[in-house]
Amino acid sequence: MSHPLPANLSCPRVATRPNGPTLSRIVAGMWRMTEWGMSAEQRVAFIERCLDLGVSSFDHADIYGGYGVESLFGDALRLQPSLRDRIELISKCGIKLVSPQRPLHTIQHYDTSASHIIGSVEESLRQLGTDRLDLLLIHRPDPLMDFDEIARTFEALRSAGKVLHFGVSNFSRHQFEALDRRIALATNQVEFSPLHTAPMFDETFDGLQDKGVAPMIWSPLAGGRLFNGGEEHADNLRLVIKGIADALGQPFASVVFAWIMQLPCKPVPLTGTGRIEAIAVAVAGTQFTLSKTDWFTILRAARGHEVA
Repeated sequence: MSHPLPANLSCPRVATRPNGPTLSRIVAGMWRMTEWGMSAEQRVAFIERCLDLGVSSFDHADIYGGYGVESLFGDALRLQPSLRDRIELISKCGIKLVSPQRPLHTIQHYDTSASHIIGSVEESLRQLGTDRLDLLLIHRPDPLMDFDEIARTFEALRSAGKVLHFGVSNFSRHQFEALDRRIALATNQVEFSPLHTAPMFDETFDGLQDKGVAPMIWSPLAGGRLFNGGEEHADNLRLVIKGIADALGQPFASVVFAWIMQLPCKPVPLTGTGRIEAIAVAVAGTQFTLSKTDWFTILRAARGHEVA
């Protein structure tokens, strides 16, 4: 059963922390762009249609698409330069992939040294065809990361005007707070969905709420597992969410996005699609709030047991 989306959808905006960047409440994730088969003109149209929905923030990483996504997105910005000042560009660095695009990489590993962070930023700016990133994240915690070196590097990039704000991705609460003591971090981008609820219970979200920092959320639909059959727990959860969605007259995925965004730490979910209709469904999730009964019904199904 499909449900009509409200007319004139407009995504709200949220500051990820005081004095931090303001992002659209739904962020368009670009990691699969190389699979979308779009021409540069179609990518321009896609960005413009996202903006029509109020989705102005676009999430990248240097490694996405085997180091190819930022160049594709940059081609669209070069074709329509006026788009740059209407959007927020987010990117990540700190992972070195073995790739034909990086022949000197002989083993996949992390690198959060000053030289690698600066070199990655310079390359992202070149590929995207822009003079600054709105937000830069360290992609994964590195066992060899030096918090002081990272903080000094961030400060140097900000002083040069190349990056406006900084954050991390997939960091534990302790790792986030250790770096945040040295330089204010705008967000921690983590995996969260009804099929991956760990950040709700391992202090990640509690710690961010305490600091007034909104997390970004990757894989909010569990990489599509919420839609696909064959996994008993996911199948049961899907039926529960579908029942609530049907009762509310809302699309299934809109209910999932609403459930995530209802948390008091103000999560900012990412999409992972080139289908503007799917992005509109995510934006629709910003337009309503679940009752506590419905919210906890989904949590109970997600965890497989009562809360107490």
